[in-house]
Amino acid sequence: MSIKDKLPSLLGFGTAPLGNMFRNIPEAEALATVDAAWAHGIRYFDTAPFYGAGLAEIRLGAALAKHRRDDYVLSPKVDRLVLDETEETTTRDLGDKGGLFEFGRPNKLVNDYSADATLRSIEDSLKRLKTDSLDIVWVHDIAQDFYGDEWLAQFEIARKGAFRVLTRLREEGVIKAWGFGVNRVEPCELTLDLSEAKPDGFLLAGRYTLLDHERALQRLMPAAAKQNVDIVVGGPYSSGILAGGTHFEYQKASPEIIAKVERIKAVAQRHQVSIKAAALQFSLANPAVAAVIPGASRPERIAEDQAALAAVLPAAFWDEMREQKLVAADAPVPMGRKEK
Repeated sequence: MSIKDKLPSLLGFGTAPLGNMFRNIPEAEALATVDAAWAHGIRYFDTAPFYGAGLAEIRLGAALAKHRRDDYVLSPKVDRLVLDETEETTTRDLGDKGGLFEFGRPNKLVNDYSADATLRSIEDSLKRLKTDSLDIVWVHDIAQDFYGDEWLAQFEIARKGAFRVLTRLREEGVIKAWGFGVNRVEPCELTLDLSEAKPDGFLLAGRYTLLDHERALQRLMPAAAKQNVDIVVGGPYSSGILAGGTHFEYQKASPEIIAKVERIKAVAQRHQVSIKAAALQFSLANPAVAAVIPGASRPERIAEDQAALAAVLPAAFWDEMREQKLVAADAPVPMGRKEK
């Protein structure tokens, strides 16, 4: 099983920011960002009900409505049901991600990975996205950062519910592929060990970046490659800290992380390298990675991502990154990999 042949390019667009992540984004700016992505040739869009309680899906659907459905790939997620009743956005229990979408819609979110909820989640996403078909569906956020010690219980619900539903939909040709969309490596490892129907890929956010890649490199990437399960890397800029922002792991970066980023910046400056280029190209250099999907909430960021992907990075930069122990010694680094 593989998703590489189902993705149109190495660079996709992660729409979490369109759900008003961290700030209240004007509608026109959000739609213009999707238009900019399209104008720059991006045809793979990832989204989720969780992003602003459906706001990102609504905005993405509105922006893509003018294009032919066969011309782009969609990968939404099954995670939370978005209800009509409302709740206070600042007091939602989001595990380690408190306050992430406080500027999103106030609709109440209900976590449910059962079979019935999975089907309802897909139906609701189709409506918000203004489409009649989905390509890849990720089971979202079953991990320690959202559920703590209860994550294995949630995983078991999904194994009996969402996993089986998505496997059936894939077999029936309703969807092309399914997998996990998480911020931790452990759920992916556990899924690969299952004897029942296998996923086609994983959307792994923040765990294969310049700042954090050791565990995924040693444990997940080899196992996934052996089973022909591809990885889509989300959050290649580590929540923004590698792209000039102040967040890491969706919260304000710690002094330790800021110090490490400054060390990376110093190496990049010595070799006249863009840190964004280094971040994107590092994630893509691993042969298990099928695509990378940075998020954006401003149109100009799309051009920056395209330039970062096309930049030529000198081997001396990566040599020093390894010498400074800022990149694992056995991590693959860019060697002229070309865009599709």
